[in-house]
Amino acid sequence: MVSFNLKITTYILLSILAGTVPSNIFAKNNKIIKADGKDISIEFDGLLRSRVISRINGHVKILGKFTRSEYLSANGHDIKEFKLRGFKCSDLEDSIGQGKQYEITSYSPKILKLLIIKSYNIFPSMLFVQVRYTNTSKSSINIDGWTNNDYKFTSVLSRDTKPLFWAYLPGSYGWANDWIQPLYKGFTRKNYLGMNWVDYGGGTPVLDIWRRDAGIAIGHVERVPKIVSFPVSVETNNFMCMSLNYSNPFVLKPGESFETFKTFVSVHEGDCFRSLNEYRKFMVKQGTEFRDPPEGAYEPIWCGWGYEKDFTLQEFCGTFPEIKKVGLKWIVLDYGWASDVGDYILDKKKFPHGDTSIRALVDSIHSTGTKAKLWWNPLAVSPATEMFRKHPEYLLQNKDGSPVYIQFWNSFFLCPAYSEVQKNAKDFVTKALKVWGFDGLKIDGNNLNTVPACYNPEHHHNTAEQSLESLPDFYNIIYRTVLSINPEAVVEICPCGTNYSFYILPYMNQSVASDPQNSRQIRSKGKVLRALTGSKTVFYGDHVELSDSGEDFASTVGIGAVPGTKFTWPEGRYKNSNGDIDLTTAKEQKWIKWINIYNENMLSKGLYRGELYDIGFDRPETHVIQKTDTMYFSFYDSSYSGPVELRGLKNISYNIIDYVNNKYIEKVSGPAVKLNVSFKNYMLIKAAPI
Repeated sequence: MVSFNLKITTYILLSILAGTVPSNIFAKNNKIIKADGKDISIEFDGLLRSRVISRINGHVKILGKFTRSEYLSANGHDIKEFKLRGFKCSDLEDSIGQGKQYEITSYSPKILKLLIIKSYNIFPSMLFVQVRYTNTSKSSINIDGWTNNDYKFTSVLSRDTKPLFWAYLPGSYGWANDWIQPLYKGFTRKNYLGMNWVDYGGGTPVLDIWRRDAGIAIGHVERVPKIVSFPVSVETNNFMCMSLNYSNPFVLKPGESFETFKTFVSVHEGDCFRSLNEYRKFMVKQGTEFRDPPEGAYEPIWCGWGYEKDFTLQEFCGTFPEIKKVGLKWIVLDYGWASDVGDYILDKKKFPHGDTSIRALVDSIHSTGTKAKLWWNPLAVSPATEMFRKHPEYLLQNKDGSPVYIQFWNSFFLCPAYSEVQKNAKDFVTKALKVWGFDGLKIDGNNLNTVPACYNPEHHHNTAEQSLESLPDFYNIIYRTVLSINPEAVVEICPCGTNYSFYILPYMNQSVASDPQNSRQIRSKGKVLRALTGSKTVFYGDHVELSDSGEDFASTVGIGAVPGTKFTWPEGRYKNSNGDIDLTTAKEQKWIKWINIYNENMLSKGLYRGELYDIGFDRPETHVIQKTDTMYFSFYDSSYSGPVELRGLKNISYNIIDYVNNKYIEKVSGPAVKLNVSFKNYMLIKAAPI
């Protein structure tokens, strides 16, 4: 163990003479110190600027320029200049595991900075960072915020690779926003995880940027959501900036200290799948728990939203024979069953006998051999409801005491941290499942991914952020209540196009593509959510009518997602703003075909091998599902002709089969296999061991 608290010159001299520091800790200028994991290093130069180095598989790759990576903002200015005072490396063993702990002490005229970096043997590609700042002056300092993991990431210019960077961007920026996208010169985004619009915000606290040969991810591993930003800017074609920023002004008095959140940096090859997967594993190690999904979560779905809010029970129930014929196993009673958002009192026109009427509908669904799921938005209340009039204390409030508006629903936010709101949610779940007999819930709304800070004095919050930090607990209460009534129930949370917050994922057993704008979004969201949940949460591809051409089942089936549809029937009977989604005779045959293909292969129960292909740089776009030793490959491109590589095969022989058309292609021998193919839009094949 090495420990010094001397002037820099004495520190360097004594370290070398004593031989207590590894010989490679200094560069030729005698001013380089390092924090190491097995596959990653952070190097600091004599000015305490840092850069990230990847050492995966023994290949050393310097991923950027030296830059000041951890610093404060105070009185409107950044405090970046710190002088080294000491360096310490020691063995580490805690609840996560064994590893090393590095401590770098430095100072500015008013601030003492202690940077702690931890590496764990079981997370070889990750380094965990936390900084403690102490006011050593005799006067108070107005702290504006802090920044961790500020890195300059570079790529080698190449005429053959455009763009040079791809990214997983965690902020929520509307339904059309791609979670995974290319980055070009001039791109800039704050990636704020608070409210980005009046209705929505939030996201998973991980930013991942990768080039063709390597990637960097940064994030935090706090146990509850935090209102952080991940600003990204692409300065030139081969140079971009990334960081994690937290802004929360406060006064740091003389002698006082504060700590940043626990953040991390990781390196990887391929796309963001590896880093998101490792992030999930670390959070599980910290205590996050995912439950195994029930069998019903894998079954294909019909949703009544095709008839929209003003449906009639005649239209809804009249579709049942066709639902059964197509082979669907769930029927979703969507938005429009209640009189308004908040009270969830049954619409008297649709359910004239109240509980008796809706229970009869559920019994009718069950009589067809299908299960029933009910739409619900638990965190919105309309001003026209009894709840709004009688319980203003339920509302989430702005600083001025006004309720916080949700434009899409013409409603106001309920506070998920308030005990009476939690009790009201439990009571609704009990009624829906016990009294009405539903088998699951579709929890839906773009206001569900995060909530604003709450200043309602009746809630007695410790901080205003308690509202959003308690959101996972709110969903946990709902989830526990559902499973206590029916352990086989399915809970879907659809945050309507927003980038899922990791913190709510453990409290559902069915995630969803959530209003995708195209087929690529279905596939990219599926990749992200498989990484963030593992095999514990089933991914539902949402209504096929939202895919390219309105009938791209291949993008759902091929990636191992559950298919769904919202068709109206019979043909020509119903038209609405959704466009022409009638199930015609021609469509019916396609729907039946694809539901059969899904049921026969059930790729949703397989292992998603997201590490094998890069969704940004590999062409054609490729996804792989493994079921025992059979490998299912799905290729996507508007038009492709050329070789495809079958990765992940064993050193055995396989029959290659087009399982969509039940067509034998050829026999191959693994592990290295290339096929010459030609297709439009998609090609789905399996490699079956001989």
